[in-house]
Amino acid sequence: MLRYLTSGESHGPALTAIIEGLPAGLTLCRDYINKRLARRQGGYGRGGRMAIENDQVVFLSGVRGGITTGSPITLQIENRDWINWKEIMASDKSADLAQRMVTRPRPGHADLAGALKYDQRDIRNVLERASARETAARVAVGSVAEKLLEALDIIVIGYVLQIGRITISETSGYAQASQMERTDLRMYKEALSGSQFYCPDPKAEEAMKQEIDYARATGDSLGGVFEVCVFGLPPGLGSFVQWDRRLDGNLARSLMSIPSIKGVEIGLGFAASCLPGSLAHDEIYHRKGKGFYRQTNRAGGLEGGVTNGEPLIVRAAVKPIPTLYKPLHSVDLLTHESQLASVERADTCSVPAASVIGEAAVAWELSVALTDKFGGDTVDEMKKNYDAYMLRVKERSI
Repeated sequence: MLRYLTSGESHGPALTAIIEGLPAGLTLCRDYINKRLARRQGGYGRGGRMAIENDQVVFLSGVRGGITTGSPITLQIENRDWINWKEIMASDKSADLAQRMVTRPRPGHADLAGALKYDQRDIRNVLERASARETAARVAVGSVAEKLLEALDIIVIGYVLQIGRITISETSGYAQASQMERTDLRMYKEALSGSQFYCPDPKAEEAMKQEIDYARATGDSLGGVFEVCVFGLPPGLGSFVQWDRRLDGNLARSLMSIPSIKGVEIGLGFAASCLPGSLAHDEIYHRKGKGFYRQTNRAGGLEGGVTNGEPLIVRAAVKPIPTLYKPLHSVDLLTHESQLASVERADTCSVPAASVIGEAAVAWELSVALTDKFGGDTVDEMKKNYDAYMLRVKERSI
């Protein structure tokens, strides 16, 4: 079984992740992960913390000579800002607990609920772990998963669909990528990394920039929507036999666990609720030599919790950052006096960064589904199982 855990605080010494169950024989280098960590730190609208950090992963176990060994993989990302917080965040009794104490919970964060749940008088003990800084570790984990998908010629592409009121054109994004060959898709993904917004529509980018600039100038924040598309998936990943094995449910859970995500949809998503059944589903056709095929992909590549062979299309709604430089009304945790919420360093817009995290989350869930179905203690064994399955599917289809 493929699984992982992360640990670490926003201003602690480091973030750590342990991956268990990854097959041996996967080529894995730090640069591959670091490129994705850099993308998470980038994107227009990011705050001052990104000027301090320069996220770099270190392998502490499970990788030797650039190849996975089959042992648990330990990944660590140093927090450079730790040097400024080591007296406050020290793990021993030398910690200066009074300095930078937080007692005014921020609406939209885990501050108040977390303090009540864990009986904390200092909200810092909540916000340090609840912080989106933890997602750096998840991007590292998702990068390892993406490398496994690449070994099976599966391509995951995440991009910004909307920021505030600005949405990309209907001819860009999936509509554009779905017409491309594998080589072109890889180039398309690389080109998105060069955009300030990780957006496939250059015309929309300028309007997005203006929206973010206005929000920053007024002490406000913006949310939006990102989309993740996956090409090259086989039919049959996931299962309908138990609720917790349905791939759509696992994808939604993984994406919803990202801070600020408030909604997830697959394929037509909520739009399908407004349509008659005749316009909501993908009719099935067959042609000798080609096999089964669809002319539409309204289901977004998933039917009954199982991939159907079409590209996967998943979207997530990102709420505006809750920390505002014009803080909202709150109440002091200890005195119960009316106060303005605390202000911690934050972004104006995190949607581009969220698209990178979402890409990693989707890659992870797909790698879990692939290892569940094709198993293998080594990547070569997994590939042989995959190839044999695909041959059987092709023989049944043609």
